[in-house]
Amino acid sequence: MSVEVVSLGCRLNLSESESLRGMLESADDLIVINSCAVTSEAVRQTRQAIRRAKRARPDARLLVTGCAAEVEREALIAMPEVDGLVANTAKLDPRAWNVAASTRTLPSTTHTRAYVGVQNGCDHACTFCVIPQGRGKSLSLTIQQVLTEVERHLAAGVREVVLTGVDLTSWGHDLPGEPRLGALVGAILSAFPELERLRLSSVDGIEIDHALFDLVASEQRVMPHVHLSLQHGHDLTLKRMKRRHSRSDAAQLVERLRARRPDIAFGADLIAGFPTEDETMHAANLAMIAELGLVHCHVFPYSPRPGTPAARMPQLEPALIRQRAAELRAEARRVRQDWLQSLLGQSLKVLAEKDGTGHAENFARVQLPTDTMPGTIVTLTPTRIVEGLLA
Repeated sequence: MSVEVVSLGCRLNLSESESLRGMLESADDLIVINSCAVTSEAVRQTRQAIRRAKRARPDARLLVTGCAAEVEREALIAMPEVDGLVANTAKLDPRAWNVAASTRTLPSTTHTRAYVGVQNGCDHACTFCVIPQGRGKSLSLTIQQVLTEVERHLAAGVREVVLTGVDLTSWGHDLPGEPRLGALVGAILSAFPELERLRLSSVDGIEIDHALFDLVASEQRVMPHVHLSLQHGHDLTLKRMKRRHSRSDAAQLVERLRARRPDIAFGADLIAGFPTEDETMHAANLAMIAELGLVHCHVFPYSPRPGTPAARMPQLEPALIRQRAAELRAEARRVRQDWLQSLLGQSLKVLAEKDGTGHAENFARVQLPTDTMPGTIVTLTPTRIVEGLLA
């Protein structure tokens, strides 16, 4: 292929990468690395992807965009494999690439679901986070722009749409009238009764508005799966992170949603080894996994990011951070295993994907019969767990 787009990091990057493939399809011998900078490990993976891509296609022009292209600009441009950087905020502007852009954009579809980026950037200032440097201030698509995107995906046969953003629940704050995310979700469901499954990517629980809460709690087409941007389970650590919620805020939200919709599954982002974290703080972080029943956990070992306040705080030893991250992951696996066990014998509706697996409405991953057609929604009753998958 003449254009190759390598996507790292978040679901928003995944959505943008599909748009880039369509926009740049007429370019000649081009590699695009859509990078991530959320952790030092993400930057390492970006550099690794650059080297790997250039080895495979040494004569291709290689350009880097994404958050690392902003945050790690000098280091990346110094790499001999890199021919140039494209500003993250300009990546979807054809003029930034100096190529004849196609007027056709591909649906941002991975397997049988589509990721629709409805919001970009962030206006908050969490002390550990470098993403505002890479993405800029919060910007929202209008409701009509989102409806147009969703309609395009449905026309392509997509069965599930996932709304994504850097700070998804801040959607609308920059639009006239400051609508909330619940208004957007309601508009999508109203405009497209044929849309079978609508899912949200990571949300900030403190920003869930009343309309969104009611839709998640009661609307069957909104999937019973909420991934919370929690980051930690100890209040002093949350304060030092400059998060806007407390542990009890998170616990009350989970309790209220579970009371309304008992089948709902919760996930969370958690940081291990934040600066100044002591054993008591780590223990609170660890205990929260079981307390809230977090069955989809993304654990990030803390790494200092350039220019952030947390990078100037007293740091923990890397070995201790790795140990605490391992303990969090082990507890997350235990809680998840118990949850999967509880789903055995239950009837699940599963969206089949191309790799022979699929996801139930609660985002449990399921091994499917070999003759299952991708893109179909099948009802089955799992009887066992095989390597972390229901079967």
